[in-house]
Amino acid sequence: MIYYDKVCKIYSDDSVALQDVTFSAEPGEFVSIVGQSGSGKTTLVKMLLAEEHPSSGSIFFESLNVHTLRKQELNALRRRIGTVFQDFRLLPQKTAYENIAFAMEAAGRSDEEIAADVPHVLELVDLGNKMWNFPHQLSGGEKQRVAIARAIVNQPDIVIADEPTGNLDPVNTHDIIQILKKINDLGTMVLLTTHNKGVIDSLKKRVITLERGRIVRDDPSGRYIL
Repeated sequence: MIYYDKVCKIYSDDSVALQDVTFSAEPGEFVSIVGQSGSGKTTLVKMLLAEEHPSSGSIFFESLNVHTLRKQELNALRRRIGTVFQDFRLLPQKTAYENIAFAMEAAGRSDEEIAADVPHVLELVDLGNKMWNFPHQLSGGEKQRVAIARAIVNQPDIVIADEPTGNLDPVNTHDIIQILKKINDLGTMVLLTTHNKGVIDSLKKRVITLERGRIVRDDPSGRYIL
């Protein structure tokens, strides 16, 4: 479970990113965070990774207060969270296989585990035939699928997908969302931020709407309403 308790974030220029944000999400939930640009969506998910720190309030991952953890504890927590970004963040000099293997190596996984798990996750995202392609040989949708495979290969408890379809066309957007739904169906919590109304309306999952840093709506089976 994750729990945001009265979280506020004010930057040094006095701009307010989050105001009194309180919500929880249970294991296995699919939660979409929506709102206009600047509403606080990315700040909210960065807080869970401790890439941003609250000005006040607390964020808990299970019983752990994320922002009181020591470096070693925080690194262990981050290994339980897979992250997918709008700009893919693949290593250009490594193949699809090697990009995913690199994430496993960083987590201390064995060569045997890597050899078994990388092909499996590539098949899960329908890229078994692109294993040895470099990023420049892949389409935008294929790059994002590699990024998703990399995010899930260490079997995280949560996948954060921060605007994962922002650079994709409608066909690839649909494919990426179907993969995220498949991951969620297998029991992984998904925390999705998006501007895409069509995505939200098709999901029929929980929607939290941010407006000027505040939660203005939290619908258990919502639509995109701003």
